[in-house]
Amino acid sequence: MCSSDKTVVVGMSGGVDSSVAALLLKEQGYDVIGVTMHIWQDESPDKIAAENGCCGLSAVEDARRVSELIGIPHYVMDFRKEFQESVIDYFTDEYIQGRTPNPCIACNRYVKWGALLKRSKQIGASFIATGHYAGVDRLENGRYAVKRSASQKDQTYALFNLTQDELEHTLMPLSGYEKPDVRDIAQKAGLPVSNKRDSQEICFIPDHDHASFIEKERGGSVATPGNFVTADGRVLGRHKGIIHYTIGQRRGLNLPMGQHIYVIGIRPKTNEVVLGYGDEVFSERLKARGLNFMSVSSDDFPTGSSRRLWGKIRYRHEGEWCTVTRTGEDELEAVFEKPVRAVTPGQAAVFYEGNYIFAGGTIF
Repeated sequence: MCSSDKTVVVGMSGGVDSSVAALLLKEQGYDVIGVTMHIWQDESPDKIAAENGCCGLSAVEDARRVSELIGIPHYVMDFRKEFQESVIDYFTDEYIQGRTPNPCIACNRYVKWGALLKRSKQIGASFIATGHYAGVDRLENGRYAVKRSASQKDQTYALFNLTQDELEHTLMPLSGYEKPDVRDIAQKAGLPVSNKRDSQEICFIPDHDHASFIEKERGGSVATPGNFVTADGRVLGRHKGIIHYTIGQRRGLNLPMGQHIYVIGIRPKTNEVVLGYGDEVFSERLKARGLNFMSVSSDDFPTGSSRRLWGKIRYRHEGEWCTVTRTGEDELEAVFEKPVRAVTPGQAAVFYEGNYIFAGGTIF
């Protein structure tokens, strides 16, 4: 295939968002190629046919039907190896180490962008595009940055780890649209997915039982029972294994404490889950590493620098003002102006300056 500045590969999950993204780009004059990524690991027909998310065979069929309707070619590309190594193995490793991973961030960085962009360039495409509610701009300083969407479904948090090269070759046509608008576009265009529900939060665990999934992946020997303890070490009871718990969790503890109690810490070295009450689940500060600078370069924010930014500590966190200080080559500290609930090791801390991602990292 000949390279063209108007050729774009759209990652089509079979949902309404990516379908409308492909439609809009086609209407804007791009040469659009639809690609659905083969990432599901279980080849049994009853497993993969049942999936409604981006991991199932239904995604392929829906994406193929949409592509045919809007008049673009559609292909399925095999990314099982990349998904296993970069998403599933990472997911299970993090839980075993007492952290709570975000598989969508890993999938975006290493599969939907890293692997798909590489494959797209090989077939002559200049861009990749997705149906995320976000935008990409080139700033006055020459840097590319992800811009917050006007939509209530803003998805920029999960894109903090994208590189400058990936952003330079990315189109996000849904920036500025609300979800109802996207469904309306799909319906008017006669797309068969206009009313399709959104995919599961973790597409490869449709029953939401992540602990059972991890045990299956690792042979069933990773959920070792241990003690529930207070912060000062007092034993409160027994837990089922640290992979069952995350910071801020209240349900499923099965302890008759007489008032609400929460997970406030996980100690993998001693196999302890730390519990606390009310205010103990709130924190004023966090540390993060695995940094990725976006609207500025790493050199523009050297060690010792501080800046007041808007910080988010999970996808559904509305955010809070904080002072971010770079404390090392690959480390920063954020001090929040109001305490934030359930600062969770393994989750991303993403910081915004205005409407753009300034930088982000992984909480530890």
